[in-house]
Amino acid sequence: MEQRQILLPGRSDFSFLTADFVTARLSGTGADPARARGDHDLDPHPRRDATKALTPASVLVPLIIRETGLTVLLTERTQHLTDHAGQISFPGGRREPGDADAVETALRETEEEIGLPRARVQVIGGLDTYVTGTGYSITPIVGLISPPFPLRPDPFEVADVFEVPLGFIADPAHHHRQSRVFEGRTRHYWVIPYEQRHICGATAGMLVNLARLLVPDPA
Repeated sequence: MEQRQILLPGRSDFSFLTADFVTARLSGTGADPARARGDHDLDPHPRRDATKALTPASVLVPLIIRETGLTVLLTERTQHLTDHAGQISFPGGRREPGDADAVETALRETEEEIGLPRARVQVIGGLDTYVTGTGYSITPIVGLISPPFPLRPDPFEVADVFEVPLGFIADPAHHHRQSRVFEGRTRHYWVIPYEQRHICGATAGMLVNLARLLVPDPA
């Protein structure tokens, strides 16, 4: 995938976001249900039914080691899917009974969705658990991948696979909070526009959490 230089508003140089730096920042981190983040951070009255148990799931946050800097690999879901059709997402899904842990779920789902062998992923840590308004408790697992690597996207689930520079994601100038009325309630959510795409919802929320971990607010 061809990479091109992007000037970042607010900060012009995110070259410090190397594989070693990100690994050090993630050292000792992991998903902790006690400090779960998610839709409820933005919405004081989330639409999830609190009486129902959360469905455990896991996603891989793949960081690709490019010569021009780290990138985040994302997928675009196909339009015919019942859930989240056409949305931008990380590879991942529900935890299966045979999965040993959240890492196993993330690597298995990634291999099934985009054909990236789990042996090519160097897991370096995890982000805080992300709870969605639709009732999922998502564990984001962060992994480094060195090119070249094979990809075989499942055509039923995945319409496209693309990369976004990590420096672009890390810049808070690209984090936009938006809202809309859904089922009679105003729902707030993050949006990260990139070229002709709009990364939003839980995926954008997890990326904002990653950005804040890597580049803390100086205030």
